[in-house]
Amino acid sequence: MSITTKGGDTGETGLLYGGRVAKDDAHTEAYGALDEAISALGLARALEADAQRAERLLALQRELFVVGAELATGRGFRPDLERHFAVVTPAMVDALHAEITALEAAVPLPAGFVVPGGTPVGAALDMARTLVRRAERRAVSLQRGGDLENPEVLRYLNRCSDLLFMLARQAEHGDTTPTGGHRRPS
Repeated sequence: MSITTKGGDTGETGLLYGGRVAKDDAHTEAYGALDEAISALGLARALEADAQRAERLLALQRELFVVGAELATGRGFRPDLERHFAVVTPAMVDALHAEITALEAAVPLPAGFVVPGGTPVGAALDMARTLVRRAERRAVSLQRGGDLENPEVLRYLNRCSDLLFMLARQAEHGDTTPTGGHRRPS
């Protein structure tokens, strides 16, 4: 099987569910932005020396594929998606929120604006954060057009970017405490 299908040569691509659309369709823009974020997380993971944080980034990449499936599903095809794939749930959003809260208790925040680039991992995480924000903006466009049926997708993307901000600060601070067993820095 070849990676080259030639199906996109005319400027169209296929949604996961919902048929073919233009490559600049709102769905394609949203899941394309998310694909960029997933790749930036891959860079952060490749740079990450802390095994536990690298595993967390891999898990986050996998969760973002779930979000991407929602963004790649056309209006009216959600039942097909739910039959075959996991979907974004309130529990997923709540888990991100809990992780953010724990990191806020463990990692000191800077007093002013953060200039990305304190460490290679932190910079890659900040890049991923901005790309998740782009995907969130594209998802808002889908929602405004009536093409995003699950409101949890927006909540998830919003929390995800907050989590990436905190993970970047944790990486820059040099804290290798896993996000599940938190401690305040001394």
